[in-house]
Amino acid sequence: MEGFKIKTIIMTFILVVVFSNSSQALAASKNQKPIKIIINNWSSQIVLAKITGEIFRTLGYKVEYIASKSNDQWFRLKSEKLHVQVEAWEGTMAVKVNQLLEEKRIIDAGNHDAKTREEWWYPSYVEQQCPGLPDWKALNNCAELFATPETTPKGRYLGGPWEKRDKVRVRALSLDFEIIRVKHGDELWVELEKAAAQKKPIVLFNWTPNWVDARYDGKFIEFPEYTPACETIPEWGLSQKWLWDCGNPTDGWLKKVTSVNFPDDWPCAFNTLKNINFNNEMLSEIAAFIDANNMTYDEAAKQWIDSYQKLWQSWIPVSCEK
Repeated sequence: MEGFKIKTIIMTFILVVVFSNSSQALAASKNQKPIKIIINNWSSQIVLAKITGEIFRTLGYKVEYIASKSNDQWFRLKSEKLHVQVEAWEGTMAVKVNQLLEEKRIIDAGNHDAKTREEWWYPSYVEQQCPGLPDWKALNNCAELFATPETTPKGRYLGGPWEKRDKVRVRALSLDFEIIRVKHGDELWVELEKAAAQKKPIVLFNWTPNWVDARYDGKFIEFPEYTPACETIPEWGLSQKWLWDCGNPTDGWLKKVTSVNFPDDWPCAFNTLKNINFNNEMLSEIAAFIDANNMTYDEAAKQWIDSYQKLWQSWIPVSCEK
C-alpha cells in the first residue's frame, strides 16, 4: 500500500509538471510574436486600432501599433510585415482590398455594421451662395467663390493627406478646381471651423461616420452615381475618355482584413476580430473623443474599453482561453 501511495504521488507530481510546462508553453506561444496592428492617420481608425489591441491583450497576446500610410499598408500586409487593418473603407480602398482578396494575399475578417461614405462636402450655408448645390454641376458656376490666393481663379477643393481619386475626377468632369491637400487630417477641421465662423464658402473632403455629423450641418456633393464600370471603362460615363467621372459609393462597407497567416498564428485573436463590430454611432462617438473632446488616442481607447466592457467581452469566443 505504501509503495502504491508513493507511485501515486510521483505520478501526480509528473502530471502537475507536465501540465504546468504545457501551460507555460501555450502562454509562451501566445506571446512569442506580437500582433502588428496598422495605425493610419484619422481618429476613428487610430482609436479603433487601440481598442482592438487592448482586447487582444486580454487574450494574452502581445501587440504593437505600426504607423503606415494608406498606400503602403497593402504591401506590408501581404508580406506579413503587418497583420491587422481594422478600418478598410470601400470608398477609397475597395480596388486594392478586392484585388488582394481575389489573389488570396489577405484575409477578410468581416464587415462592421457601419455604412460609409467619403466625398466632397460643404456646410449647408454655402447653398445660399452657390445655388444648385449639392448637384456637382453647380460647382463650376461658383468656382471663384471657393478660390483662395493659391488657386485663383480656380476654386479650391481642400483634400486630406490620403491618396484619393480627386485629380482624375477633376479631369474627367472638367471641374474648374485645384486640389490643395493638408498634411494631417485634423487640419481639415481647423479650416472648416474658420470658414464656418465667417460663413465663407468651403468645399472639402469629409466622410461618415465622423464626429462632424453631430457638430456641423452640411451635405455631400452629389456626383454622377458610382458604379464599378466607372473605374474600368472610360466610355461608361460623361467624359467618354477618362475613368472616375463619378462619385464614391454612397453606402459603402467598412471591412476588417488581416495578413494571410494571421488566423493560424493567432486563432483566438482572429475569431475575436471577426466579432468586433462597430456601427455609425459608435464610430462617430470615438472620433468625437479626439476631434471634439480633445482626448488623446490612448485616453479615448481606455474610456471606450471601460465604458463598454460587457459589449467587447461578448466578442471574445467562449473557446478562447483568457
